Amino acid sequence: MRIPPRDAAAFAAALLAPFAVALALVPVRADLSHTNAALVLVVAVVAVSALGNRYAGALAALSAAAWFDFFHTAPYQSLHITGRADIETAVLLLLVGLAVSQLAARARLLRVVALTDAGHLERLHETARFARFAASPDDVAEQVRRQLVEVLELRACRFERGSLLGHPARLEQDGSVSVPDWVWDLERQGWPQGEIELRATSGGRYQGRFMMTPVPGAPAPPLESRLVAVTLAAQAGAALGDSAPVVSRR
Repeated sequence: MRIPPRDAAAFAAALLAPFAVALALVPVRADLSHTNAALVLVVAVVAVSALGNRYAGALAALSAAAWFDFFHTAPYQSLHITGRADIETAVLLLLVGLAVSQLAARARLLRVVALTDAGHLERLHETARFARFAASPDDVAEQVRRQLVEVLELRACRFERGSLLGHPARLEQDGSVSVPDWVWDLERQGWPQGEIELRATSGGRYQGRFMMTPVPGAPAPPLESRLVAVTLAAQAGAALGDSAPVVSRR
């Protein structure tokens, strides 16, 4: 599964940033206490955690502790530590770095969730307002189709009315994906290949379906996004009402 570019950059920074900071402090290490050097490295860990995720932050904490040991504890250019105070500082640097990285990653996650939830809510309200004044149910289906491309970051999406043909993978009402004769782990395996069906229903009656084509190799969107997609499809189904042929759900 492809790693998002931001996370890939964060992992690279987790390896390189603590090294660069520790190396930059070498010329002044005679005048800089080990505690102050460790605090500067913690700042690098926080920066990496804010950029990436908790795993990148943890890697940065390990990297910071290793480079602190290598460049700033005797004997220099060695991972061997002889002084008890140096050992304690290195251990504290690791523990504090790990704790701070988790807090920074958590803060970033909460900010992203808050922004995402607000965006999703506005998207649903916008579609509901559009449906109230739309000239035809097909216009609502087209509006939802465009919204699905954005919220699920799809390569393509089209809307079908009429009979249910074939047995494509299906995005279910709970946000999971079902594949015929297969238990699909969406979080681990990502989107299945080919088009994915999302049905639009009203009162238990099938009104049509959105046939979605994900970007090849892209990770599956979070559950919140998938549930918003299901709600959008339900809005389309409600607008279509009884204007489409009734087809029994399989």
